Amino acid sequence: MGTDANRFQNIIKYLPLLEDDTFGAWIIDRENDGTSDHPIQMPFVNYSEMVHHFIEDVYAFVDENKDFELNHYYNILEQNGLEWGSKSMSEADVSRLDGKCIMAMIVGAVRAERFCDGALLGFFKDGSIRRWLERLKEVV
Repeated sequence: MGTDANRFQNIIKYLPLLEDDTFGAWIIDRENDGTSDHPIQMPFVNYSEMVHHFIEDVYAFVDENKDFELNHYYNILEQNGLEWGSKSMSEADVSRLDGKCIMAMIVGAVRAERFCDGALLGFFKDGSIRRWLERLKEVV
C-alpha cells in the first residue's frame, strides 16, 4: 500500500459496511396537528450510525489532508467538468477521476445535506457513494 492507500483507508473502509445498512429513514410527524399545543415537527432524515461515522471520517479526512484543499470541493468539481448537484454528481463517469476529485464529490455530498435535508441519503440510496468508494479503492 502506498501513501494514498493509507490516506484513503479511513474512507474506503466503509465499502463493505454499505452492504447491510439502511443508511437512514425520513421521520415525518404524523402525530401532531399543528396547533400551538401540538406543533408539527418538520420532516427530517434519521441517519444510521454508520452514516454518522462516515460523516465524521469525511470531515477528519478534510482536516488531515489540507493539501487536497477539500474546503474548495466546488472548485475541484468544476475543474473536473462537474457541477455541485445531485444529478451531475450521481451521473458522473468516475472512471477517469482521481482520488482528490472523488473526495471532493464525497465532501460535496456530505455538505449538500446542510442545504437540503435528505441529499446525502439520496447519494447513498442511488449507489453513488458506493461507486465513489469503489473508484477510490481503484486509484490507490
